Amino acid sequence: MHERILIIDFGSQVTQLIARRVRESGVYSEIHPFNTVTVETIKAFNPKGVILSGGPASVTGIDTPRAPDGLFDMGLPILGICYGEQTMCEQLGGKVEESDSREFGRAYVDVIEDCDLFHGMWTVGTKEQVWMSHGDKITKIPEGFRPVAVTDGAPFAAIANDAKHFYGVQFHPEVVHTPHGAQLIENFTHRICGCAGDWTMDKFREEEISKIRAQVGEGRVICGLSGGVDSSVVAVLLHEAIGDQLTCVLVDTGMMRKNEVKDVIKMFKEHYDIKLVLADAAYLFIGKLEGVSDPEKKRKIIGATFIDVFEEEAKNVGGAEFLAQGTLYPDVIESVSFTGGPSVTIKSHHNVGGLPERMNMKLIEPLRELFKDEVRVLGRELGLPESFVGRHPFPGPGLAIRLPGGISKEKLEILRNADWVYLDEIKKSGLYDEIWQAFVVLLPVQTVGVMGDARTYDFVCALRAVTSTDGMTADFYHFDMEFLARVSNRIINEVKGINRVTYDITSKPPGTIEWE
Repeated sequence: MHERILIIDFGSQVTQLIARRVRESGVYSEIHPFNTVTVETIKAFNPKGVILSGGPASVTGIDTPRAPDGLFDMGLPILGICYGEQTMCEQLGGKVEESDSREFGRAYVDVIEDCDLFHGMWTVGTKEQVWMSHGDKITKIPEGFRPVAVTDGAPFAAIANDAKHFYGVQFHPEVVHTPHGAQLIENFTHRICGCAGDWTMDKFREEEISKIRAQVGEGRVICGLSGGVDSSVVAVLLHEAIGDQLTCVLVDTGMMRKNEVKDVIKMFKEHYDIKLVLADAAYLFIGKLEGVSDPEKKRKIIGATFIDVFEEEAKNVGGAEFLAQGTLYPDVIESVSFTGGPSVTIKSHHNVGGLPERMNMKLIEPLRELFKDEVRVLGRELGLPESFVGRHPFPGPGLAIRLPGGISKEKLEILRNADWVYLDEIKKSGLYDEIWQAFVVLLPVQTVGVMGDARTYDFVCALRAVTSTDGMTADFYHFDMEFLARVSNRIINEVKGINRVTYDITSKPPGTIEWE
């Protein structure tokens, strides 16, 4: 079994980044919600160390989250981050109070003492940039701890209990705005927890192939192939594991990008000897979505219709027992609240949540614990062409969720053409690989325009382009105005039905990358 780090989640929006940083250091990690973790589950997980995440609650409140009773007596190294540091102090006899001087955003800590967390990166007497996000502060640390870094608003910005290997930081080392944060986390995993870093994508590939073979046996598998990175990686991984027991099904929903179906078929026929079935179901999907405007209803309809199509295809290939999907970790995180409740679900994902009971198939989701950037690494390990590995993410529901308001075949065609022009211009400008995701949204708004001295009353589209590493947080891409003017001119001239173009400059958070 690989060395493991357990991350106990208290609800921070960036807990997933902790897992990514740990994995980048070559150590396997998992995130478990605080209310599912007990001493018994920790023992079963057998971690080399534990990280307590940040969170939105206040330790000073009643019935707010706490680390499980007994954690601090297990002899495990512990790193508390932000809320995690505060609850560790409170539970061990320290004191946390509401602060008059809150810290949000960039801050600078004064390093006042050395410790293993700072090894090879910070030295006593230096001032170091970090990212803060807290309204409470620790006013008393537990016995055995010492302060090692301070700010004006946080007298215990970093603390250490060297004997027990307990450490706490008030800032967020997991975000890129803390420049040495990744090294700090690696110091915890390797220097403090003693991990060697034995988790690599090559080993993940080998282990996942073994798991798939054990799960499938002599059974047959169908895989939903969209042509995106996730489903393509799943298909090639499965094919390597079980060969001709796999049949891939490419469902043409009528909501794919321009030339998508043709490009996917060409790629898989040229590079792989994988059974591929094209299910032309555009009329079925568009018919069920006609006039539907609520984004959650769209996703539910698409998810249910996918199941119907795959159920039929499973019969056609001779009774497949398994359905493979490209579900990723961010899909799971966004679909399920960390508390297990429905109230904070951001959006549902059509490929998360299992299968209906009537469908007598078992799910295979080999990427369920991976982030998008890890999937790309796996794709390269599997030898997928860079043109597919480096593709921008494309949502399972396709263009349906880039059409706020009612869906129609005509509007889908307008959107498809505008999206093609936008991406074509991005590629011609050499910007494609700098951008995490770029697409067009067709708005349910029509405006007056003038074309060729004639009045027009056509749709408005919004251009969206973001930079990100994992899709959990994102910033809009800073195009120059000449580029935007060129794209706008091309869309209005080449795409009938659009007479106005806008650019979305919203980051995530507060927005999501997709509009729906």
